[in-house]
Amino acid sequence: MTGSAPSAPAGRVGGLLVALGTPAAPTTKAVRAYLREFLSDPRVIDLPAPLRWMLVNLVIAPFRAPHSAAAYRRIWTEEGSPLRVHAEALLDAVRARLGDTMPVELAMRYGAPSIASALQRLRAAGAREIRVLPLYPQWAASTSGSVTARVYELAADRWEPERILVLPPFFDDPGFVGATVGAITAVLEAHPVEALVCSYHGLPERHVHKSSSEAAPCTLDDVCCAEVHAHNARCYRAQCMATTRRIAEALGRPDLRIEYGFQSRLGRDPWLGPTTTEVLDRLAAEGVRHVAVACPSFVADCLETLEEIGIAARERFIAQGGANLVLVPAANADPRFADAVARMLQRGAQPVGDGLVSLSAPTARRADGA
Repeated sequence: MTGSAPSAPAGRVGGLLVALGTPAAPTTKAVRAYLREFLSDPRVIDLPAPLRWMLVNLVIAPFRAPHSAAAYRRIWTEEGSPLRVHAEALLDAVRARLGDTMPVELAMRYGAPSIASALQRLRAAGAREIRVLPLYPQWAASTSGSVTARVYELAADRWEPERILVLPPFFDDPGFVGATVGAITAVLEAHPVEALVCSYHGLPERHVHKSSSEAAPCTLDDVCCAEVHAHNARCYRAQCMATTRRIAEALGRPDLRIEYGFQSRLGRDPWLGPTTTEVLDRLAAEGVRHVAVACPSFVADCLETLEEIGIAARERFIAQGGANLVLVPAANADPRFADAVARMLQRGAQPVGDGLVSLSAPTARRADGA
């Protein structure tokens, strides 16, 4: 059971972990409220406010909520939402590692516990510098960018705001990669696997273009995303590709076929591709019968991993002729990941390049000349 943050003397550094969020219950009413908050964020649906309001409140929330609530019921546990259960377990593990040296709180960008309430608890614990770690391995304006904007908005409302330090993405952090590879290895040892698919949350192509460098506009191809450097340091796709490469390197399995795809598409606008569904359909058509799917853009198992991949994608793959699809667990509260999170909070930001690349990114260090 997650307790309150440990007390700390005035002026100490505090840590804030921020996850996406989850409905309070697997009911249509609760899911509708969550979707309205989530999708009303202009960084998630970047349309003019009147169009966004109509789309969310007249189309998506009314019609998607019953379907999403049914999906949540397929994965809901006695303890509650899997995402919150795993996030709280990670919080407990990080607190155990940091002890009395740093108060740490957990917040959800949408839903409860709110960022505002978590900041208040850190202030009460005496924190006057707050290190914020968005729990998204790869940077995107709709995820880490939204967390950053909300934290600064809340801090700006104070007469004497604390020092806010938002930590960079950790798409190739050794602890995060190690936890992911450990989970993949366990699956490979327990199941016959012919191909591994790394499935990342999808993103509209326009989001990637809006975040790309004017000096070197993103071309959304493997040449552009072959490494992370100063010109594409904000590129979500480049960071996803870097995560895939690090996983492949750490696995050291040249005999294993490794593919990537993007899931959770919403709407008809062009999104990053190929979709995970397209990849799995192609593998089944090619006679691949046993696949494993890892979701390295999610640090906690949630609706998108447990239901979208572990249930729906598995059923589709088998219907297409496959024999089995095994979902690789997320990092969750894996000790290697908890160690990494504690380390990131302890050392704070050590910016490389424009400060948005991972603290451990070797390609970023080379681009910076270090």
